[in-house]
This record gives sequence, C-alpha cells and structure tokens, in this order.
Amino acid sequence: MIGDHAVVGKQPALSPRSTASREELPPLELGDGSIVSAGAIVFAGSRIGARVIVGDQACVRERCEIGDDVVIGRGSLVENDTMIGALTKVQANAYVTAYSTLEEEVFIAPGVITTNDNFMGRTEKRHELRRGPTIRRGARVGGGAVLCPGVEIGEEAYVGAGAVVVRDVPARAVVVGNPARKIRDVATEELLPAPSARASDT
Repeated sequence: MIGDHAVVGKQPALSPRSTASREELPPLELGDGSIVSAGAIVFAGSRIGARVIVGDQACVRERCEIGDDVVIGRGSLVENDTMIGALTKVQANAYVTAYSTLEEEVFIAPGVITTNDNFMGRTEKRHELRRGPTIRRGARVGGGAVLCPGVEIGEEAYVGAGAVVVRDVPARAVVVGNPARKIRDVATEELLPAPSARASDT
C-alpha cells in the first residue's frame, strides 16, 4: 500500500561537492504486504522486505536493505547503504546514518541519533574511515541516545536513554550516561529466545 503523497523509487539529487556515487540506480524493490505511509519517501536502489511499515513522513535512502517485518517510525530517516535486519523497530524521529548495520530484532527508541564521521566532513582520510554503528541482534537503544561513529552495540545489549556511546558495548551489557558506562548485565528474563529455539516452535 502506498499512502497519500508518498514517493517511491526516487533517484537521489546530489550536490556538486557530494562524494556519493552518481550512477543510475535500479528500481526500488518493495516486498509483499509492505506499507509506505503518507508523505514517506523511499529511494531507488533499495530493497524492502515483506510486511515492512515505513511510517508517515519517514525516509529510506538509496542502496538500503530492509528485512521482513521491520517498522520505521514516523519522521525517521534511514540513510544510504544501511542494512536493517528482520523484526527490527526504528521508532519516531530516529536518525540512522549511512553505512550502518542493524541486525535482527533491534529496538531503536524515538530520537536516537547515530553518526559515521569522526572528522565531520574535513580531510580526505575520513572517506576510508567513515562507518556507522553496528547494532547486534536484540540490542535496544533508549530514547535520545547518541551512537558515535563505528561503535558496536553487542547482542542483547541495552543502551539507556540519553546515553552517549563512544566505545563498543559488550553483549548483554546495560550502559548509561555520558560517556556511556556499564552498570550491570541485562536480566536473563529479558533476553530473546535463541534463534534455533524460536524456529523449532513454529
């Protein structure tokens, strides 16, 4: 379903100084049962899985891979060359920077900000080092948190609201504050079932 005033298959318009690739992109692929809501924009060259919801006024840029059953909330932006695994939820007004990886069943709360460039646009060195965060399966990132370039959030880790993550977070760790620091491990009862266990139940 394509909502009112949505745009699908848009080719990017790049500034003269942009370092992004300028080749013509292949058509957008939109999976069965997916919804592009009112005012949303999904660019060409991306592949959207089945039963995905792109919320009102959200945007998915070019060369993104979005798995099945993903939700991208109202007003959120998923930048180019990003991978989002199945069953992940990106809540309203989140910013997922280019060259990010979000694995399966990740939760991104409203207003989360991710970054990918420690040089903020200066020096040629930045091109080879530019990388968004990697967020492993089942990790949760609280409202308004900031993830610095290239950090890895471990499987099932929990980043508290407003935290500023400047270094990798171990699997199952709970981190809070600025800079983020570990305060405990995620409780066992909060962990997701193992993928193999879930498959055997279906």
